[in-house]
Amino acid sequence: MKRVLFLLALSIVVVAFLPACKKSEESIKIGVAGPMTGPEAKMGLDFRNGVAVAVEEWNSKGGVLGKKIEIISGDDVSDPKQAVSVARKLVNSGVVAVIGHFDSNCSIPASDIYNAAAIPMITPATTNPRLTSQGYKGIFRVCGTDDQQGKIAADFVSRKLKLKKVAVLHNKTTYGQGLADEFKNNLGSGVQVVYYGAITQGEKDFKPVLTAIRALSAELIYFGGIYNEAGLLVKQARELGMNQPFMSGDGTIDPKFIEIAGAQAAEGTYLTFGPDPNNIPAAKEFISKYKAKHGELGPYSIYAYEAMNILLSAIKAAAATEGKAVIEKLHSTEFSGAMGNIKFVEKGDVQASPFVVWVTKNGRFVEHWKP
Repeated sequence: MKRVLFLLALSIVVVAFLPACKKSEESIKIGVAGPMTGPEAKMGLDFRNGVAVAVEEWNSKGGVLGKKIEIISGDDVSDPKQAVSVARKLVNSGVVAVIGHFDSNCSIPASDIYNAAAIPMITPATTNPRLTSQGYKGIFRVCGTDDQQGKIAADFVSRKLKLKKVAVLHNKTTYGQGLADEFKNNLGSGVQVVYYGAITQGEKDFKPVLTAIRALSAELIYFGGIYNEAGLLVKQARELGMNQPFMSGDGTIDPKFIEIAGAQAAEGTYLTFGPDPNNIPAAKEFISKYKAKHGELGPYSIYAYEAMNILLSAIKAAAATEGKAVIEKLHSTEFSGAMGNIKFVEKGDVQASPFVVWVTKNGRFVEHWKP
């Protein structure tokens, strides 16, 4: 009798468990990783919102391979150790690919985990060249690289502005210092770097370092870092009576920068980033959908949208979710989407440098110069 009761109980447990298994098998899980909380949370949420638009479009048409797409979010809080933990959790949760991360110092260690699991990763925003120089076949990016934007910034300063003395700052991160060094190294002998130094993320008072720069009569201050500190640097420089222009990279071109610095202080700041999606006809439908659901476009919202579309197109073309097959399609296919045509080179970078120079004008970012 006990045996009968045991078997009956076991059968009930098995039957109760079956629907959950079936539900899991009917979806394709894709990880979205980035800073969903913390000081850079806006960037991670921009990622997730861009991805969500793509997923909704695909799911409304039946998904891919006859299955709906399910997003699994991972919050790395812009911390490298947390990024590794997030990567392991995503792999263990059964994701077949990952869109992310944001920060270079998160993407690089996380890529070790994805590579070991043969899971493709496409970052919308990580620009440090080291990410795709590790020999990992499954690591891609839809943005440009810091050696590209550092060179364009240096060309702009030396050829367009024709400046002779600049100061260079960075935030001690893989991204910030890497970008600052690329800028410095591409300036050439005609431009003197009168100051090279660093600030610490999270600090609020940058007047001591700015005062030191003021004494050196730099004609421009270049900053490798994120909008949080960039905004404070510009604001405090103006408070010290420093009127020379600032310049930074893609990590600063966010409305939060103008909000922190103040529109008047931010006026005239130069930034390197990709072309304005509002001027790309193929992007208009995405922009309309995004604004209707999530409000104003974030800098990397369309990059995350494009990354997800590229990934799902590769899964469809491979007729499989197995990592090796998807990675092969990512390498061999040219994708056409909201940002035009994208083809990956062998390392996983996009073929052409997408960077142009923007300027803050009347409280907004405006395209200013193309090399």
